[in-house]
Amino acid sequence: MTPEDAFIARPLRFGLARTAALVGALAAICLLALALSARLGEQSISLRAALADPTSTDAAILWSLRLPRAILAVIVGAALGTSGCALQALTRNPLADPFVLGVSGGAALGATVAIAAGLGTASQLAATPIHEALGRISAPSLFAFAGSLGATALVFAGARSGGQSSPYAALLTGVIFNAFASAAITCIKALVMPDKLGEILYWLAGTLGYERGSTLAAAALLQVVAIGVMWLCSGSLNLLTLGDDDAASLGVHVARTRLVLLLGASLSVAGAVALTGLIGFVGLIVPHVLRLWLGPDQRLLIPCSALGGAAFLTSSDLVARLLFSLFHTELPVGVITAIVGGPLFLVLLRRRELQRVEGL
Repeated sequence: MTPEDAFIARPLRFGLARTAALVGALAAICLLALALSARLGEQSISLRAALADPTSTDAAILWSLRLPRAILAVIVGAALGTSGCALQALTRNPLADPFVLGVSGGAALGATVAIAAGLGTASQLAATPIHEALGRISAPSLFAFAGSLGATALVFAGARSGGQSSPYAALLTGVIFNAFASAAITCIKALVMPDKLGEILYWLAGTLGYERGSTLAAAALLQVVAIGVMWLCSGSLNLLTLGDDDAASLGVHVARTRLVLLLGASLSVAGAVALTGLIGFVGLIVPHVLRLWLGPDQRLLIPCSALGGAAFLTSSDLVARLLFSLFHTELPVGVITAIVGGPLFLVLLRRRELQRVEGL
């Protein structure tokens, strides 16, 4: 067994039985949040009526509206939680979140352009052989996904020097591109009509819509691939947290592993923001909470962050819909995650600081 194999194969902090119990508990919480989100909302429904009569109004609400939206929350929450966890470990920066690579800026700029141009669905773009397959996908989502991929390609191209790719240059390029995209979006908002401005602001705040089954299936497949890549690299990611020199001495191909992780995280975030806009704090808060509870082992943190992110976003969306009766409008789910996540992050930061002082 090589030194790398020995390090990666070391026992999990809680042992296999307790680890399985922890993952099972998080999975149960995620399923409970999914069930409650499908069951509850601004309008009460009868599950018995929905299951007994597929043509009833209750069935239409359950199967066409609430369940697809809850599944979308699970997919996006898992993507944001996992990518945030991987990037925090990769950069050894607790403030890293899923949007540091410029993906959010590209997606936001693409969606803003589509909304400002008055595009509604993909059928308004062009007649192509895949016209029917894309006809029901919103143009802002398509433009957002294309913008996020374009931004990712630009960031990685800008980070290459002498045939080598620097992760820190990629992060800096991402920050600069996000600043550029923010300025471009501000310019567009100043020029569009008020009705378009409202649409842009609503999308940028982060919202969950009602997607078709085919769209959800494609999004889920994309996240399975991206999250799977990050999890397969979790053992090497454990070594990278020790430092590049130590990781290289233990057999890790540092540059290649960093590139694979950055690409996996970028692909995951691109698929998420294309469908929901910019939902903050999920990828920042969830890994922090789980790391305090579970420790720094990425083999456990990455799957748990996926489950925790899914549960957090699904619960936040349920709260946003339940508040409809109070505000007579539905708040963007990004507002709820920010309201909950901001104070929670300050509490966690204060707790960690107290622990550090007590340990001195």
